[in-house]
Amino acid sequence: MTTALIIGDLQQGITGSYPFARQVLPRLGELLPRARSAGALVVFVRFAFRGNGADLLRDNALYRTFYEAGDAFHEGTAGTELALPVADQDVVVLKRRTSAFAGTDLDLVLRARGVDTIAITGVATGAMVAATAYDGADRGYRVAVLRDGCADGDPAIHDFFMDAVFPSRGFAVMPCAAWHPEPLGHPARVAGS
Repeated sequence: MTTALIIGDLQQGITGSYPFARQVLPRLGELLPRARSAGALVVFVRFAFRGNGADLLRDNALYRTFYEAGDAFHEGTAGTELALPVADQDVVVLKRRTSAFAGTDLDLVLRARGVDTIAITGVATGAMVAATAYDGADRGYRVAVLRDGCADGDPAIHDFFMDAVFPSRGFAVMPCAAWHPEPLGHPARVAGS
């Protein structure tokens, strides 16, 4: 296996509170069986703080807002349960920062499985998706971003990243239907990009 599908921050507290996050669930629900049957490693990444706030950055207003939202972002609560079905062969990673790699064992899991290419989906495009894409590229992974498998509260930000930022960084951008779980070539040669 050389490809992993990363699905970030699609959990009950987010999809229940942010309507833009719900819009990608049907597409990803259709994509999951295809990814699994092709042998891609499916990785769900969920976001949560410890209930006592020990991992909360003291002077970060955004994280404080999430933490103060209560059960939506507290580890072990219904809000951090995934909004899509997890299969036995899938991996679930808990993160406490924006990137799926920051402070997690994601890189260890991917390298143990021989993954060299990641396809990123989830919310929000300008946050988790972008941070994970940059972090993955810095670690040597080939990066694809599945356009209709991602969303942002501001559609203009989503489009800006998909149309300008990601392609300029060498990331392949394509719809879920065009993604095939295999090593990607140069982004300019990828169908649907």
